[in-house]
Amino acid sequence: MTSSAPRRTVLAAALAAAAGVATPSAQAVASRRPAAGTAAPATATTPDAPARRSKSLVDYHAWTTTADWTKGHAKGTALAPGARPGIRLARPAGTSDYKDPHTGKTTSWEYATWTSPVHRLGVPATEIVASWNAHTPPGTWIAVALRGTYSDGGRTPWYVMGRWTSGDGDSDIRRTSVDDQKDGKSSISTDTFAIDTPASGLRLASYELRVTLYRKPGGTLTPTVWRLGAMGSDLPDRFEVPASAPGRVGRELVVPRYSQEIHKGQYPEYDNGGEAWCSPTSSQMILEYWGRKPTQQQLSWVNPDFADPQVCHAARYTFDYQYEGCGNWPFNAAYAATYRDLQGVVTRLSSLTDVERLIHAGIPVITSQSFLKTELDGAGYGTAGHLMTVVGFTEDGDIIANDPASPDNAAVRRVYKRRQFENIWLRTKRHDANGQVRSGSGGVCYLYFPAKPAPTQHRVLAELGIR
Repeated sequence: MTSSAPRRTVLAAALAAAAGVATPSAQAVASRRPAAGTAAPATATTPDAPARRSKSLVDYHAWTTTADWTKGHAKGTALAPGARPGIRLARPAGTSDYKDPHTGKTTSWEYATWTSPVHRLGVPATEIVASWNAHTPPGTWIAVALRGTYSDGGRTPWYVMGRWTSGDGDSDIRRTSVDDQKDGKSSISTDTFAIDTPASGLRLASYELRVTLYRKPGGTLTPTVWRLGAMGSDLPDRFEVPASAPGRVGRELVVPRYSQEIHKGQYPEYDNGGEAWCSPTSSQMILEYWGRKPTQQQLSWVNPDFADPQVCHAARYTFDYQYEGCGNWPFNAAYAATYRDLQGVVTRLSSLTDVERLIHAGIPVITSQSFLKTELDGAGYGTAGHLMTVVGFTEDGDIIANDPASPDNAAVRRVYKRRQFENIWLRTKRHDANGQVRSGSGGVCYLYFPAKPAPTQHRVLAELGIR
């Protein structure tokens, strides 16, 4: 669970409360081409049968290859070749001063920019979440911005989606989201672009992303960006979602189990300590599943009396100084990608059928959900926003989750009823304990996977729109 959750309005459903039901636009795009996760029909019951897939309301697109980077507009950046191609700062396009709002310090920086080609959304979107993978040596950082064209032909300003660095030393800025960005039609809430009034029918038809790479003037170090992408979606308002039939079940991945609760009171400067660390705790579990972990030297700052110091480390290095929390979705994905040969993305999936396919391929899934205590048997709590990790399915198709909101590591493994879990994760609207309408995540998840996935993993990811 995260105490920060009430501070953020991250879902288009919250903004679309007046719509009540799926808008005509949302219904119309259901007939467009698929782009990301989609739901298999209930008739697809055999693991090896190719499932017919309904049209998706999600469009994830990323720039990751040499061909991708050469298609963008470079202003001072150059290709960083290698097994994992990217872009780097080659020659400064200029210098600028940045006053860090969290330190009060003004510093001059050299910068260069790369701007993507315009991506026309297969799903004209009410919401966009950008995510990226980058390496930022000490004294360097990046800023990711988005500009879009509305379905009425108007254009958004350049919105800052995040100012990010992996470090927090004396030579670094403080990683941060940027509040108070809006143009009367759309706005940014922490890490999410959203149309202000989806019921109006207005959508974002296309977008471009710009990444600015910064370093100290005269320096030789440079950020390197390997992945730059965004997830656009237009989900209908719904309190209930269609049930999926169990398919690829009976598999459980061996994922380390960490409790956020044992960290209560530790490092309260990072979102009030472990009680709010569901996101970094979940991220850490998956990192270690892939065999990645901070070194002892990197963990030397943690009190040696604290168990699982790597969880404290993950909280510190996912912390968003504006949001004042560790639950910034892209910051968690970016943190995961600081580890050797790992990638991280933020997207949405459409059903547990998609999760089954990922688990079957050996890829665990971090899911975001909110629910009342009575809506998820066995959880023992309710939450306005919580991240946990799906690690498997029982033979009956129920969820095996590593839930960090557990009293200790031994209690982290939970089995949740499939129908309950699917609904609290995929719905876009819900009622709180006072009967007020609140937002749901609509299937948001983090996916962390190797830079060079195994062939089966590569195929499943590609089928879900991730390349």
